[in-house]
Amino acid sequence: MYLSIIIPAYNEEKTLESIIEKLREVQMPAFVEKLEYLIVDDCSSDNTGNIGKMLSEKYPEVSYLKHEVNQGKGGAVHSGYAAAKGDTMLIQDADLELSPNDIPLLLNAMHDLNIMLVNGSRYLPGPIRPAFAYRRYFFNKLFTWFTSILLNVKLTDMACGYKLIKKELLNQINLKEKRFGFECELLIKALRLRKTGIAEVPVHYYPRNEGEGKKLRNSDGLRIFWCIIKYGLLRYK
Repeated sequence: MYLSIIIPAYNEEKTLESIIEKLREVQMPAFVEKLEYLIVDDCSSDNTGNIGKMLSEKYPEVSYLKHEVNQGKGGAVHSGYAAAKGDTMLIQDADLELSPNDIPLLLNAMHDLNIMLVNGSRYLPGPIRPAFAYRRYFFNKLFTWFTSILLNVKLTDMACGYKLIKKELLNQINLKEKRFGFECELLIKALRLRKTGIAEVPVHYYPRNEGEGKKLRNSDGLRIFWCIIKYGLLRYK
């Protein structure tokens, strides 16, 4: 396996270097033969760009890409997908809310089950997790339940940042969403193609609030709900 880890980053000067160091410390399964990290700077206004460039110069396996105009997390992931050289791709948020130590669990699930998409879940039993915002939890569970009904597949956490996907499947999906709605679009379109080709794996979660740099706002929930209707119910392609 050639694994490309895509790291969308917007104003993450406080955590970007830490996330790269933590990723490099992870002991990947033996079947991961090659590895690259792609930092996609979504037109940050802080020192994220300089840190990203420094990391790409320090480590040959790290690449740095920059948007001249802010496009949103989905837009950053699109750019990462386009530049990635691997046959398997993982989204890793730069904010340290999700632990890189869980990556081997995602990879082993994909390898052992011979599937093409693994979704992280912050709600499946397993890891001990701190309390987090109830409204975000409620609406994510509601949206996940609605999507599960539409697709007749049981999901527990459609909005989790960890998405591990084979390039073979990704190439069959026409992703359009540039902001937070891309995560539900990716899941819905992938499940339309491979309903039995997905697994969910419990992951650790260390939530931030808005004062600590949380990017998702309550208003983004409306966009996510529209994406569920658009791609799940109306079946836009």
